[in-house]
Amino acid sequence: MFSRFVLALALTVVGFLPVAAWADDIAATARGVVRVVTIAMVDDRVEGFGHGSGFAVAPNRIVTNAHVVELAERYPDNVVVGVVPSEGSKSYQGRVIAYDSRRDLALIEVSEAKLPTVALFTGPVTEGDQVIALGYPGNVDLATAQSAADYIRPLSPVRSQGVASGRRALTGIEVLLHTASIARGNSGGPLLDPCGRVIGVNSALTRADDGDSTFGFAIADTELMAFLRAAKQPYASVGSPCTSIEERLREDSAADARAVADAAAARREAASAAALRREEALNAARSEAERTRENVMALAALLLVGGALAMGGAGLLESRGQRRPAIWTLSAGGVAVVAAVVTFLLRPSADVTLPRESSMTPAAASPTAALGPLICTLQPDRSRITVSSTAESAFNWGANGCVDRDVQYLEGEGGWQRILVPDDEQTVTVARFDPLTRTYTQTRYMLPAATMESIRKLPGPNTARACTRDDAVLQKLEAEQAAIRQQLPPLPNEKLVYSCRSAR
Repeated sequence: MFSRFVLALALTVVGFLPVAAWADDIAATARGVVRVVTIAMVDDRVEGFGHGSGFAVAPNRIVTNAHVVELAERYPDNVVVGVVPSEGSKSYQGRVIAYDSRRDLALIEVSEAKLPTVALFTGPVTEGDQVIALGYPGNVDLATAQSAADYIRPLSPVRSQGVASGRRALTGIEVLLHTASIARGNSGGPLLDPCGRVIGVNSALTRADDGDSTFGFAIADTELMAFLRAAKQPYASVGSPCTSIEERLREDSAADARAVADAAAARREAASAAALRREEALNAARSEAERTRENVMALAALLLVGGALAMGGAGLLESRGQRRPAIWTLSAGGVAVVAAVVTFLLRPSADVTLPRESSMTPAAASPTAALGPLICTLQPDRSRITVSSTAESAFNWGANGCVDRDVQYLEGEGGWQRILVPDDEQTVTVARFDPLTRTYTQTRYMLPAATMESIRKLPGPNTARACTRDDAVLQKLEAEQAAIRQQLPPLPNEKLVYSCRSAR
């Protein structure tokens, strides 16, 4: 029999065992799966108890079945809704904020929680596709629970595997029929594709009378999305097909090699075009210089001839007794002759050179050069996405790997890298940027809470954000990044590849 003490225990600190970190998409989704507990109290007595499963579509919003929280909907003043995460050290009290009995879906808000969210798969689900159910089946609880506290202790959800068996209509609602093993208590838990994306909400199962096989029913993705839209609840969605991370990494290594080769070819072509433009500019400058030189020499010759004629005219005037005009004419002729000599001596050279650094030199030829603000667009054919947004990414790439003026990347093979450890997310991102190909890559590791806590205790994530070229500081940062990398599993969950262009 539950008591006030047990209920208080459900919403306070409880112990848990850390879970090992592996590149497992289902385990990554399991971080956002919860147990939903409802306790009905009348005159300080427990009059009803129920539990099911749910999953986070936002850090503080949980989807579950309507029938799991029916008591809370009918008797909100007498029923407490408890939300027990799959990991961590706390359980939370929630409240029902959206309820659809026809679709058998409900939305719970937990004000204090910050859970990893899951994504909905919007692509096709066909018969025979592999599916995975996550949740808290009651028959497992009955077999393993030692006390009431076991129902409110954070525990990894049970997973079972089967195949999709087509779409059906159940009481007028579209459902997915599947063979993954579920039981009472799985209600409200997610049905997933192999990449951990939600394709349905487990709701019911067939009876196994006289040895009949059981089948599960999951509220279809179409019904779930319609419910969330009606509740004005944003959600993450992914439509790309499910591929293994090994396959994606293998294919993308070849794509990286092609990108490097293409960039090298583009640089050679740009260099050849720049050299041709430089030669054309040089020839044009030489022609212009030659014309200017000839014009100046012609001017000198005209001055010389004019000066000689003036001197001859001065002699003629002298012979006629016009001395003063003769003197002025002689002086003008002398000035013209001197000007002719000076103009000839100062004539421009026909030899022309262009500055070594000119506007015709290919831009961004150095991997350490600043590129300025960039906008990066996701390349779906090179990416593996399970939950992340596909929106464009923007950042400012400064000289020597300085990003946004305060994040220092480290130079390495294939570009500049930095491991990013956020304070409010259970995901570690290894970011890489190649200035020569303008390719930005994020490999993302979705980790258990225990692993994230271990990483955050390292000195690396707490290093002050600043850019530097000091060798001692860079060596320290490199050692910190290596310590974080040792905590990461062998393979990531996601790889996001972006093609970047100048924001100017």
